[in-house]
Amino acid sequence: MMDYILNGENEIYYECGWSSDNAIFLSLSHARYVITDGRYTLDAKEKANAEVIEAKDLLKKAKELILKHKIKKLKIDPTKWNYKDYTSLQKVVNLQNEPNMSHKKRMIKRDDELEIIKEAVRLGALAFEEFKNEIEEGFDEYELSYRFKEKLTLRGRRALSFEPIVAINENAAKPHAEVSEKRLKKGDLLLLDAGIKYKRYCSDRTRTIFVGDNISMSKNQKFSNKEIQKVYDIVRKAQEKALKAVKVGIKAKELDKIAREVIEKEGYGKYFVHSLGHGVGLDIHEWPYINSRNETTIKNGMVFTIEPGIYIPGAFGVRIEDMVMIKDEKPIILSEEI
Repeated sequence: MMDYILNGENEIYYECGWSSDNAIFLSLSHARYVITDGRYTLDAKEKANAEVIEAKDLLKKAKELILKHKIKKLKIDPTKWNYKDYTSLQKVVNLQNEPNMSHKKRMIKRDDELEIIKEAVRLGALAFEEFKNEIEEGFDEYELSYRFKEKLTLRGRRALSFEPIVAINENAAKPHAEVSEKRLKKGDLLLLDAGIKYKRYCSDRTRTIFVGDNISMSKNQKFSNKEIQKVYDIVRKAQEKALKAVKVGIKAKELDKIAREVIEKEGYGKYFVHSLGHGVGLDIHEWPYINSRNETTIKNGMVFTIEPGIYIPGAFGVRIEDMVMIKDEKPIILSEEI
């Protein structure tokens, strides 16, 4: 691979097994450098699979190394750098733009990454199961979210993939709902979307459940409201059809189309307002994106979500999400059930 420079935290971790919120990674003429400041030097030297250089001005040090190695061309992701730093680098080397270059590189996971992700998904699904015993009538979304995060993080021992979505009834009609003071009562719909990080790799799962006497995180849900049940069954059918269609060689946009057609046929097409899914890895949103425009072919080693949804403004929303891994040329549904 051509000489390159990175400044993203997860991008750097992928390259050398260590990163911080203030670091630059350089791969130059078979030499590998991670430049960081004095707050992180000791940790970096213990963990990084690269030569660690301490500097107060990271970009200045990076330019010195580029000049030292007489680098003429340097690959860079222009979407990750601010204008000032990009133009400063441009003064010492010919920058070769490659947007999303780290995401492209990380789209196909190694076997060790697949095993870590599988464990992240298992632990995340267990947290869903443990949380169901915490769900009580009268709790507002703030309280439910707080208790959910306790289970997901093991009381702070591990990180969240993202801020969980905990939404009751009409709040669930917002795909990225924020928690509110809305209180839970028996017979309500409750949408839960969350994930945890295990060895820095993310999981992602959504369940839409009926709050009755026996709360279940299964995809077998029975709602007292007939319209909700109808919509739920349509979303589940759309997800099942897409999951069954996953295989090596199919295009991402074809998977999106398969699920979307199920929902459109039932007359709810305008209420499916987002893509079918996204890749998951060190970042919660990675390549490949499973949307109507993506020509990317599904390949061995990819990991992505399948998450159709229907959102009726002012009434309710339904989303069901599972992660899929392609291993040994076969799809494995990771977060369907534990």
